Amino acid sequence: MDGQRETLERIVSTLANKNDEIHNFIDMLNHTIKNIQINSTNAISELDEEFDGLYSILDEMKGSMANTIQQEEARKIQALQDQLSQCSSALESSEELLELAAESLDIKDPVEFLKTIRYFSEPSLGSACHSLAAARQIKDRVTMASAFRISLKPKVSDSMTHLMVDFTLERHMLQAVKFLPVPKAPEIDLAACLVADNCITVSWRMPEEDSRIDHFILEYRKTNFDGLPRVKDEQRWDLIDYIKATEYTLSGLKFDTKYMNIRVQACNKAVAGEYSDPVTLETKAFVFSLDSTSSHLNLKVEDNYVEWDPTGGKGQEKIKGKENKSSDKQIPLLKNRRSGAPSPKRTSISPRSSARSSRDHFTGESYTVLGDTAFESGQHYWEVRAEKDCKSYSVGVTYKNLGKFDQLGKTNSSWCIHITNWLQTTLSAKHNNRTKTLDLPVPDRIGVYCDFDGGLLSFYNANSKELLHTFRTKFTQPLLPGFMIWCGGLTVSTGLQVPSAVKTLQKSENGLNTSTSSLNNIA
Repeated sequence: MDGQRETLERIVSTLANKNDEIHNFIDMLNHTIKNIQINSTNAISELDEEFDGLYSILDEMKGSMANTIQQEEARKIQALQDQLSQCSSALESSEELLELAAESLDIKDPVEFLKTIRYFSEPSLGSACHSLAAARQIKDRVTMASAFRISLKPKVSDSMTHLMVDFTLERHMLQAVKFLPVPKAPEIDLAACLVADNCITVSWRMPEEDSRIDHFILEYRKTNFDGLPRVKDEQRWDLIDYIKATEYTLSGLKFDTKYMNIRVQACNKAVAGEYSDPVTLETKAFVFSLDSTSSHLNLKVEDNYVEWDPTGGKGQEKIKGKENKSSDKQIPLLKNRRSGAPSPKRTSISPRSSARSSRDHFTGESYTVLGDTAFESGQHYWEVRAEKDCKSYSVGVTYKNLGKFDQLGKTNSSWCIHITNWLQTTLSAKHNNRTKTLDLPVPDRIGVYCDFDGGLLSFYNANSKELLHTFRTKFTQPLLPGFMIWCGGLTVSTGLQVPSAVKTLQKSENGLNTSTSSLNNIA
């Protein structure tokens, strides 16, 4: 009976999950339909813009050509009008000569005829003896009339040379205009993709050569699912546009999820193609925040920042009393000292819950705050940056049993390096109340590397990756990151992968480094 009930419950649960998936898929289909309508409208709008641009070019060309034709028309008409004016003037002069010559020829009386000849001739030709010479001048004057010198051929033709326009070739070109083909989906080369040092290098290729590809778009999103995220839990895609190469490196990432989805699409001048099949890349990193519920009351804690506050104990006594009354109430989040914005509320998972539960606040001279997430396997890395006014601080790890009066490095269940900035700056390694002074400069940032299974705890100069110190031991209980501070503030960077340089150094060390071997005295 119980077995059948359990089977039925599993079937009902599976069906309910399937129904949720179908509902989510329906929502996705409706969203896709809406996007298609929007994209179709945008495509038509872009098409109108392209053709309007083409029309404007043709109109501009038409106006320029029409202006040239009008200029030719004006030039030719002016030339012909000048000819017409010359012809009219010559004709008028010729008609006058013809009329007088005809009248002279009609005179029968010799005396009158000579008088007429004298009228046509020069004044010096007044006497009768010069009549023959005068007649000859009259002949010359008539023969030299302008009517004999005018060309009777138009200077210009009536054809318009600038009408010789042939758009046959252009017409064929326009008739051959087609849509640019949609680019095919790129193929991500998973073997060439690299995840290291909080960077992701993505490489892809086109399924076939396409010279019309203008650029690529890469999109990525974080997820905790191995594969495509569930529809209801999908996060938005972050976009990198106008990538000219077939490879791109995403840098400066915080790996606060287990995986990352990557997809790529190709674009030509007109349209973007389909997305490539998404790939899921594993992004291993250790993420934690500082646990304000058990930190010393003289410490202001917010997310990954802790600051010394000498008045904090007095100012937070009431908060402590409220916490004792109600275990589920927490200290209100303090504003970030640098940004002034409240920190987002974090969701605790089971390791954090166990880390936060039933711990008293550190007190006395144990100015301590722990991380809110414990780990009991794997390799992890985080970094710490101290402000310049820090007088004293410690960075390390501890078991959960660190007492509220205990200090890091003074118990057999905690390991740390300690920095003092008093009259002189000193760096030392501490464990089980033993101290080893390290003759090394104190870096701006300290990297902490812990290989739980290998029993290694190493501290590095986070900038140069120079090894500062290594503890070798066998960890038997879950570890928590631990921090102590007096004056100043500390910023902790999490979500970091183990740097490649650290991995290389760990391999080369292999337990043979003199500094490492000497640590066994206090480990």
